[in-house]
Amino acid sequence: MKKNKKVILGLSGGVDSSVAAYLLQQQGYDVEAVFMRNWDSTLNSDLKGNPTRFNEICEQEIDFNDAKKVADKLGIKLHKIDFIKEYWDNVFTYFLDEYRKNRTPNPDILCNNEIKFKAFINHASKFDFDYIAMGHYANVKQTENGPILMRAKDLNKDQTYFLSQLETKQLEKVLFPLGNLNKEEVREIAQKLNLATATKKDSTGICFIGERNFSDFLSNYLPAKKGNMTRLDGTFVKEHYGLMNYTIGQRKGLGIGGSHDSLEAWYVVGKDLKTNTLFVEPDKNHPHLFSNKAIIKDIKWRGNKDISNLTAKFRYRQADINIKLEWLNDTEAVIYYDNVKAVTPGQACVFYQGDICLGSGFIDTVYHNDEIRKYS
Repeated sequence: MKKNKKVILGLSGGVDSSVAAYLLQQQGYDVEAVFMRNWDSTLNSDLKGNPTRFNEICEQEIDFNDAKKVADKLGIKLHKIDFIKEYWDNVFTYFLDEYRKNRTPNPDILCNNEIKFKAFINHASKFDFDYIAMGHYANVKQTENGPILMRAKDLNKDQTYFLSQLETKQLEKVLFPLGNLNKEEVREIAQKLNLATATKKDSTGICFIGERNFSDFLSNYLPAKKGNMTRLDGTFVKEHYGLMNYTIGQRKGLGIGGSHDSLEAWYVVGKDLKTNTLFVEPDKNHPHLFSNKAIIKDIKWRGNKDISNLTAKFRYRQADINIKLEWLNDTEAVIYYDNVKAVTPGQACVFYQGDICLGSGFIDTVYHNDEIRKYS
């Protein structure tokens, strides 16, 4: 019997969490909602960390107003909570540190670990809740051996990739009401209810910060150090505007398409932080883009480690890749796979067995056989 079971829902001002709130009510739960404010978008910082103000539309205020409209319509009490310090200390600082190391981080995974399923849960404890809920596309199966994170019905929207580092304890009292719906069904429910968020586009960009000119945004915090853009044989092509602004496999934004004796587009095929060199080649399938071995660090794993028939994703929406995993210690492993393109240091390697998401770690060093790829 779900009546009087209390659920604290993260209500973001988007259509997914709005419909999640409605579905929980329909299932008989007593629902309260929390809007998380994690970024002060009226503040920026110079390179010395001094705050500087600039004018822009505050997307978070728009989101909060939309969340309030939904909460009012559904008769749900809405709390507005600041996690700005937690976000800065535990997510954004890591994000910057990884870029300093010339890696390509994924802040959405850390957002879930540190904010949505840690700071949020700690705050929700004040409400004496039975469950917390989010509008993610995922499923949690509760078993006698603990909760199991499962893919969503809508594989195109499945978000287990971003939830992959959650620990078993964080999943023990979590509900994902959208796990067995596809996006079209969620939109239809919102439109039938005439919710304020029914036609609102999905959020994109940096977690909790949103869409921005990424290079300009990053330059507020990290100095861009120009250097040489060359081919792998050392042939100079042009000057780059900071290694942190490029990622392995990137094509757009290089400013060299159709030049330097080639009508083909050019691609980033490597980086060297020590010499501040960006390597490019006019071949989207250049051999240097491919690898078959990687070291994965900071692995969080749920359940038995002695498992075969593993697959992994190195990027969100990537098709599953068959892998062989050998543990080096409790949190590090080496994985082997057939040639895969643009496996990038700093990104997540998320492990699956069928529809079960077992955990994830972060790509550290990438190899083709025993040759280290110059990716960082």
